[in-house]
Amino acid sequence: MSIKIVPDIIVGRLPIYLRALRYMKDKNQEILSSQKLGPAEIKKLETTSSQELGESVGISAAQIRKDLSQFGGFGTQGTGYKIDKLIERLSFFLKVNQVWDVAVIGAGDMGHALTRYQGFSDRGFKISAVFDNNPEIIGKRIGNLVIQSMDSMTGVVKNANIAIAMLTVPASVAQEVTDQLVDAGIKAILNYAPISINVPENVVVQYIDPSLHLQRMTYYL
Repeated sequence: MSIKIVPDIIVGRLPIYLRALRYMKDKNQEILSSQKLGPAEIKKLETTSSQELGESVGISAAQIRKDLSQFGGFGTQGTGYKIDKLIERLSFFLKVNQVWDVAVIGAGDMGHALTRYQGFSDRGFKISAVFDNNPEIIGKRIGNLVIQSMDSMTGVVKNANIAIAMLTVPASVAQEVTDQLVDAGIKAILNYAPISINVPENVVVQYIDPSLHLQRMTYYL
């Protein structure tokens, strides 16, 4: 039996849809708690259309229908998508219907901010460990986590079965640290270091460089 390969560009849009749907659900719950509505009005709040979802994320309704069709049928013609059901299915496909432990590598400004950020916990991620090689900050706390030495990183990651890492180290050591993470069993890396890193085929890398996005924007100014 062949496995259907979904294009990465479509996978990349699913979290955008999921975020918009969760926002819709929260907004609708506020309406329900503040207003007395009839059954028909309540039912309307429980559903959305590809048109409404598209307007909220800046993607055409046709593209949304095409993207979701990659994963089977969700909506009903004439009534749209049940918001709760679509959230549940997208969470399943993205595997965020569980909690993933994440290690932050580098406890500088960016690493410190990521470790303290509260927005991961309700999206399926938990910052479980943070590492640095600066002896002046090793042993100090960021929230409820103690900054651990890079020397202990491989063992801690292996023992905790952590599969995801956020890399916020200088570019000069990014590849060296990446190799250690791969040896420790890391399968996905969110790389904030301003450099491309080499990983085996079974390891996924996503890059975030705010400077690149700023430079892209200034082209249009």
